Amino acid sequence: MSKRIIPCLDVKDGRVVKGVKFVHLKDAGDPVELARYYDKSGADELVFLDITATPEKRETMLDMAARVAREVSIPFIVGGGISTVEQMRAITGAGADKVSVSTAALENPLIIEEAARELGIGCIVVAIDASWNGEMQDWEVYTHGGRMATGISAVDWAVRAEQLGAGEILLTSMDADGGRDGYDILLTMAVAEKVSIPVIASGGAGKIEHFARVLTEGEADAALAASVFHYGHFTVEEVKRYLLEQGLEVDLRP
Repeated sequence: MSKRIIPCLDVKDGRVVKGVKFVHLKDAGDPVELARYYDKSGADELVFLDITATPEKRETMLDMAARVAREVSIPFIVGGGISTVEQMRAITGAGADKVSVSTAALENPLIIEEAARELGIGCIVVAIDASWNGEMQDWEVYTHGGRMATGISAVDWAVRAEQLGAGEILLTSMDADGGRDGYDILLTMAVAEKVSIPVIASGGAGKIEHFARVLTEGEADAALAASVFHYGHFTVEEVKRYLLEQGLEVDLRP
């Protein structure tokens, strides 16, 4: 299968923002305009995450999903604050191809099973935010936007999520996020080797070489990035051309 390159748009109050290690957020643009740009730039998919989701903002995300669906031809994922199958159904009904669930899935794992049964495995992405825990000697899952430690192994949780019906894992290294020093290869590889579903690596992209490394050494199926694309350090097409030079299979659309 072709390796995928996926821009991520963190949405707060209807605007795309980007920070470092989940804090120090800066405005990065309008989500629909950026979606249109990335669609034309050759992105394989898009991810939209409502990073400060609350019930009263749900309509904002539904409206955004509908607007994006009218503007792009590539698949896109919406996540953040989704805690019920009804919300997932509403998001996909508004035009999203997949939904991402994180905190709610850990608090009620059977929601993965129910959602997969109703919407299809291909629609369900389980997002895992993880940080290395020296005492555990393992990567620990964090919930609530990276604010709450759970004491649960990220690798074990990924395996369980697949068993329950997750179609993909969106794996974010909190340690690498926003640092631009490269993806967490060891974390990504540890999860990818334990599950058979695709793993989307997230957190740490700073150089084009980082994409090639996580897709080979890290064994990821897709690489997600935000700031390097939003702020024009390089384009999706440039990343894909580099990956082709490295012998990786990508979809380079005309």
